[in-house]
Amino acid sequence: MENYNQQEAYKRAKKRLDELKGFYGHLLSYVLVIPFLILINYMTSWEYKWFWWPMLGWGLGLAGHALGVFGKNKIFGREWEERKIKEYMDNESKYF
Repeated sequence: MENYNQQEAYKRAKKRLDELKGFYGHLLSYVLVIPFLILINYMTSWEYKWFWWPMLGWGLGLAGHALGVFGKNKIFGREWEERKIKEYMDNESKYF
């Protein structure tokens, strides 16, 4: 049982690490691409500043990603996942 708990803790820690790596990769690409888009906009037609649209849309996506990784997601958070897993396991055990 002790070994099982350690394996589960390792899986949760690995999942958390993967989530963090995903967010930081997303953030890095945003920080690198948006200035490039601003430069393209500046070099082609600065009268209409279209770079705001991808910056806003991608920024909202990045903010949502940050909330999912760092925020306490009450609707679909860890507690909700644990409750649903337990519910599914209980329902399955009724039939087997």
